[in-house]
Amino acid sequence: MRLFELPAPRVKICGITSESDALMCADAGADALGFNFYDGSKRYIDPSASLRWIANLEGAADRVAVVVNASPELVNLLWKSECFEMIQFHGDETPSQCESTGVSHWMKAVRARDAAALAYSLEFSAPQVLLDAWSPAGYGGTGEVADWGLIRDFIANSRSRQYVLAGGLTPSNVARAIAEVQPWAVDVAGGVESRPGVKDASLVKAFVSEAKKST
Repeated sequence: MRLFELPAPRVKICGITSESDALMCADAGADALGFNFYDGSKRYIDPSASLRWIANLEGAADRVAVVVNASPELVNLLWKSECFEMIQFHGDETPSQCESTGVSHWMKAVRARDAAALAYSLEFSAPQVLLDAWSPAGYGGTGEVADWGLIRDFIANSRSRQYVLAGGLTPSNVARAIAEVQPWAVDVAGGVESRPGVKDASLVKAFVSEAKKST
């Protein structure tokens, strides 16, 4: 996956809801695109209405299906569709639940509430982990900024994984976040939107530019 290739940092833009936004983000230099299949999200898309156009994006960028406490049937549908290079488990899934899905390429999102939550990420066998801000408001996409100091110290002492930093990133703070945390990649949703689920081209370009200045 190009999201985890050198040079780092790489950029993932999440919460894509249309083919036009996906192509715009890819053209702006995004390495990966995230598609949210959690029906409690403001950026939810229905698989039956979206898989065809997501399939058309093959080669434009890595495609990541984001699920939250999904049924095995939904995970199987998404993976067997061959529309995605990776599944991102973003809920309360346990290591055994993730490993038993039959998905060969996945990463676990962990909400960085405290040191114990970060340590829990090491129990998952996948080599890639997304570290998101913790918020009581939901499973991500809340706009809350992650605790960079907490995450920085954890990553510095745990180089056995490739970490993606998420949580409240914007064009104005992503370069600073990268300098402080030194993640393998960064992930953004609301920070490049004009409204939930609608990406703003100028913000997307600015975010990618600022993030990749650190390359």
